[in-house]
Amino acid sequence: MSSQDKEAQEDELLALASIYDEDEFKRADSAQGGETRICLELPQNFKIFVRGSPTECLQNSGYEYTICFLPPLVLNFELPPDYPSVSPPVFTLSSKWLSPTQLTALCKHLDNLWEENRGCVVLFAWMQFLKEETLAYLNITSPYELKLCHRETGQRRTSVFPLNAELDGCGAAGAATAQEEILDERAVQDVESLSSLIGEILDFDQAQQKKCFNSKIFLCSICFSEKLGSECMYFMECRHIYCKSCLKDYFEIQIRDGQVHCLSCPEPKCSSVATPGQVKELVGEELFARYDRLLLQSSLDLMADVVYCPRPCCQTPVMQEPGCTMGICSSCNYAFCTLCKMTYHGVSPCKVTVFHSLEKLMDLRNEYQEADEATKIFLEQRYGKRGIRKALEELESREWLEKNSKACPRCGTHIEKLDGCNKMTCTGCRQYFCWLCMGCLSRASPYGHFNDISSPCFNRLFQAMNVDAEDED
Repeated sequence: MSSQDKEAQEDELLALASIYDEDEFKRADSAQGGETRICLELPQNFKIFVRGSPTECLQNSGYEYTICFLPPLVLNFELPPDYPSVSPPVFTLSSKWLSPTQLTALCKHLDNLWEENRGCVVLFAWMQFLKEETLAYLNITSPYELKLCHRETGQRRTSVFPLNAELDGCGAAGAATAQEEILDERAVQDVESLSSLIGEILDFDQAQQKKCFNSKIFLCSICFSEKLGSECMYFMECRHIYCKSCLKDYFEIQIRDGQVHCLSCPEPKCSSVATPGQVKELVGEELFARYDRLLLQSSLDLMADVVYCPRPCCQTPVMQEPGCTMGICSSCNYAFCTLCKMTYHGVSPCKVTVFHSLEKLMDLRNEYQEADEATKIFLEQRYGKRGIRKALEELESREWLEKNSKACPRCGTHIEKLDGCNKMTCTGCRQYFCWLCMGCLSRASPYGHFNDISSPCFNRLFQAMNVDAEDED
C-alpha cells in the first residue's frame, strides 16, 4: 500500500465518521472498511401497497400503509490496498424491500460512478447517490407495491419485488424476461417472506418516527411549558401533544373516579382516546390494574350474552346460551335464572318477590301497562299472570299506605289515624309516639311531650282535630 493511498483512505474514513452518526456509519475494527446504513428520503404521504392480506395474496383486495421511513440500504465495504489509485472498494449492497434485480441495477451504477471518478475517493459519492437518487433511478413511486414472486435460476430460487404498482412481472425496468436477468452477487435481499417484510417495514417506520419525535421540542397545551418530545406524548388519532406529567395527573384522576372511557384528548371537542399502552406507561401498576379491570367490565356490560353471577361474593361474568334462561357460574357453580337472578327455577315463572322496592314495582307496572301485546305475553310468561296481578295489588297497597298511614318509629308497623289526639299507641308493639313529629313518648308521662315548652309539639296535642273541625264547618 502506497503512502498516498493509505493517507487517502484514512482521510476518507475520518471524514465519513465526522459527517454521519454511529447509526449511519460504522468503521470496521480489524480492516480498512466499514458499514453504512442509508435511509432514503421519502416523499410526503408515501404509501406501500400489498394485495390481499399480509399472509396470503388475494387479487380482489389489498392493504395500503402510509409510511415516513423505509428500512435502510446497507452498504458493506472493504478498501483494497491500492484504493483509490487503482482498485475500487469491494462491497455488498443489501436491502429488505428492494429486489435483487433492483439492487443489481444500483450496484452497476456504483461501478459507473467509480469509473467516472477513478483515482479519487468515492464512498461519499456512493452514499449520496443511494440516499438522494435511489427512488428516481429505480422509478419507484407511491404507492409502491410489494408482491412476492418466485423464479428458478439454475438451482436457486430468487424472490423478486416489482418496482411499483404499475409494473407487472418480477423484473426491474428494462428487463425483457426473468430468464434473461443476470443478478450481481454483491446484491443481497435480506427478507424471508412478504409478511415478515411488512412487519419489519412498519416496525422500523414506527421506531424512526418515535426517534424523531423524541428529539424535537413541543409546547404542552395544558401547562404551556416547552419540553422535549421524550417528555411528551401524543394521541394517535389527532396527534395532539401534551407533556407526560400533565397527562399522568389527568389519567389518574379519571381512573380513580372510574371514568375509564374518558381518557380522551383534553383538547375541546376532540374524541381521540389514549391506548392502553399509553395509559400503562404513565400511571402506576395499581391504577393500571384498576383501569384494565373497569375497561373489561364495561366491555362485558355492553355484550347482550354476558350476565354476572348474582352472588355478591362472586360477580363472575357468565356467558348466556341463546334462548336459555339458565346461567351457571364457572367460578362458584351457582345455577341461576338470568332474568330474575334467583336460583334457577326451570319453566316456573319468575317470582315477583324480587321487586321488593316501591320503585321496582312501579317499573314493572309501567312496563306492563305501556307494553305492546308481544311484550305483555313475554312478561306474563316470565312472571305469570297471577304474579303480575299480585305485584300490581301490592303496589296499590303500598301507595295507599304511603298516603294514608305512618310507620311506627319503633317497629315500623303502619298506623292509620282516624280521630283523637296526637298521642298514638302502636297496635303492634304498644309503643306511645307523637303523630306530628313521629317521636317515641315516655310510657310514664306520654303527655309531657305536648306540655314541655321546649318541645316542637308544645301545645299541639289536639292540633289535627281542630283542622278537621274547621274542614267540616
